[in-house]
Amino acid sequence: MLVWRGQKLRVIRAEEAGFPAFYRVVWNAHVAEFSDLSAPERLLCMEVVTVVEQVLRAELQPGKINLAALGNMVPHLHWHVIARFAWDSHFPAPVWAAPQRERDPALEAQVAERLPAVEQALRKQLDRLV
Repeated sequence: MLVWRGQKLRVIRAEEAGFPAFYRVVWNAHVAEFSDLSAPERLLCMEVVTVVEQVLRAELQPGKINLAALGNMVPHLHWHVIARFAWDSHFPAPVWAAPQRERDPALEAQVAERLPAVEQALRKQLDRLV
C-alpha cells in the first residue's frame, strides 16, 4: 500500500503476514544498487529511511528496527524498514528465517490498528523533508 510518494522515492507498507509494520522505501527510477545514486540522492534516500525508522520507533516503541537492502529477487533499489517486537513469530531471527514461535494475531492487530496514525506522522515528516 502506498503511504507517501515524492519526486525521487516512495514509501509503501508491505503486506507481509505476521509483520504489520513492515515498510519499504523504494527509489522511483530503476537503479539496481545504492552506489548507482549520486551523493545527494544517497543522502536523500537515507534521510527518508531514517524518518521512517524514527516514526516507527516513536509511534510503536518496537523492540528493534530492522533495515535491509537486498534486492536479490527484484534488482530495484529499495530499503526494508521493519518494526520488530519480542513477541513476533520470528524474533530475534530475521523475518526471512524460520519462525521461532506461533503468530499472535491479537498483538499483530493491536499494531495494525495504530498504523493509520503512524502513516499520518510519516507523511507529515516526509513532506517537511522534501
